[in-house]
Amino acid sequence: AGIPSSPNSPAPEQPFLSISVTDPVKLGNNVQAYISYRVSTKTNMQEYRGLEKIVIRRYSDFVWLHERLTERYKGIIIPPLPEKSAVEKFRFSAEFIEVRRRALDVFLNRIAAHPILRQSDDLKSFLQADEDSWVVEKSRTAEGVFKKKPSDFMQIFKDVQSKVTDVVLGKEKPLEETSEEYEKVKHYVTELEDHLGEAQKQSYRLVKRHSELGQALAEFGKSVKSLGGCETGLLGKAFGELGNRAELLSYKLQKQAQDLLMNFEEPLKEYVRTVQSIKAVLSDRAQAFRQQRELFEASKLKEINLEKLRVVRPDKVGEAEIDYRETKLQSDEANRRYEEIVKVMQQEMVRFQEEKTRDLGAVFHEFARGQAQLANDTAEAWKVLASQLDAWSHQSAGKAVESSA
Repeated sequence: AGIPSSPNSPAPEQPFLSISVTDPVKLGNNVQAYISYRVSTKTNMQEYRGLEKIVIRRYSDFVWLHERLTERYKGIIIPPLPEKSAVEKFRFSAEFIEVRRRALDVFLNRIAAHPILRQSDDLKSFLQADEDSWVVEKSRTAEGVFKKKPSDFMQIFKDVQSKVTDVVLGKEKPLEETSEEYEKVKHYVTELEDHLGEAQKQSYRLVKRHSELGQALAEFGKSVKSLGGCETGLLGKAFGELGNRAELLSYKLQKQAQDLLMNFEEPLKEYVRTVQSIKAVLSDRAQAFRQQRELFEASKLKEINLEKLRVVRPDKVGEAEIDYRETKLQSDEANRRYEEIVKVMQQEMVRFQEEKTRDLGAVFHEFARGQAQLANDTAEAWKVLASQLDAWSHQSAGKAVESSA
């Protein structure tokens, strides 16, 4: 048993890992142009060197981190990156840069909040390596299809060609898991993708509507003020004040459109992308299931063949026994990988649903609050104008009576 701590002794500090992506800077020109970001890390975790660290990273570095995590952590829902838009890449609009900066910030902090991903050596390298070390690290870990030898490419091509031919001719149907839990997850993901996609599409229309209405009010305000300049007395003042109110509401609507983009549409888009990450996990699970079943069947066939050889060809038993044991080991390993993916994915889906409920609840609450505030501002602006117009109308009516008398 440990020594009990004194009631007056300070509680042990909870580990934290806080990351911010700031200061986007455009570098290079034309096709070679790209945006660099300042990535600042604050942490008390002992695995990190020091409490604070600042590095400069570009979008391709974030892609490297995403690919490494996807490769290493099968079954885990890897936070998604913002999509790469070829059109916007060359325009580098201020809105595009800010939207991407925010999305990259969310990406890193979701990783930092994950109990497993936050321990990743790749994340530590990304957050801490200086420029020279970072280049070395990326070169050292460069793996994948482009590192394969030509002979490997030919074998991959033959395997794929053979599989395609078998499926086309009806010789083979892909093995697919049929468990109730798996089917339930697939159905949930399909429905979630449809509903989130529709919500995100409508949020885009809402942002566009606010923006267009704001622009229309601004133009209306200018035209009414110009009209007021042609009038004298109370009518000129009325037109001028109407124009002022329209311009004020135009500003509020434009600001509301920007808030909706950043705090409503973009979070929904991030969850649409997260669904794609879940589908990638489902794909890994399906592949692991097929490997498990294929190796299990191969192992069984070789076991049966071994038993036959013991009777008819004892001289071949040694070689067949080695072959069977190797296949059995591969089968056991494939089964272990599959079961691990299933276990991790089940935990991840629970975590995802809890996170989604919390995040989208906050998003919709903020949306409702913003709409209520805009409605109040709009009503107040027209209310003030209406009272002023009433006063001017009474004054005009009084002057008309005096002149007629």
